[in-house]
Amino acid sequence: MRYIVMLFLAANALFASIDNITSFQADFVQKITDDKQKTLSYKGHIKALKPQYALWQYIKPVKKEIYINELKVAIVEDELEQVIIKKLSSNIDMFRLLKTAKKISKNRYITKYNDTDFYINMQNGMIKSISYKDEFDNNVEIVFSNQKQNQKIDKTVFILNIPQDYDILRDF
Repeated sequence: MRYIVMLFLAANALFASIDNITSFQADFVQKITDDKQKTLSYKGHIKALKPQYALWQYIKPVKKEIYINELKVAIVEDELEQVIIKKLSSNIDMFRLLKTAKKISKNRYITKYNDTDFYINMQNGMIKSISYKDEFDNNVEIVFSNQKQNQKIDKTVFILNIPQDYDILRDF
């Protein structure tokens, strides 16, 4: 569950260095490496829209969708036929938060949230990657490809549609 919150924060970091980004879409590869150098890799697609909407669609190794809308996170686990809905403890304005990102080198920025440093790498004016250390001391890196910024995204993609036969677990 904590990874979900960290993903939300990583989604926030998408907007760290550019104040005028209103939307972001990309394919991603997320790698989580533990202290024994064991790495788990996930692949998927993200859509994010100002002010606080994000949809992380994981494709491999398992299908999973994570919806983030203002104060709620919903995790759709198709293999388990369940949805977990969790209330966030605070309303995080990702754009305001990330306006504080500081440039630390030519294409690298840093921003902080809850004592976690997020490093954002840019390439050709696009967000290339985000990396951080999670609460379990794992190194997390999310590398983006096929990025699109400031393109229209219909808000309806962020609406959670729960299949009738899925279990709903509420954590609030």
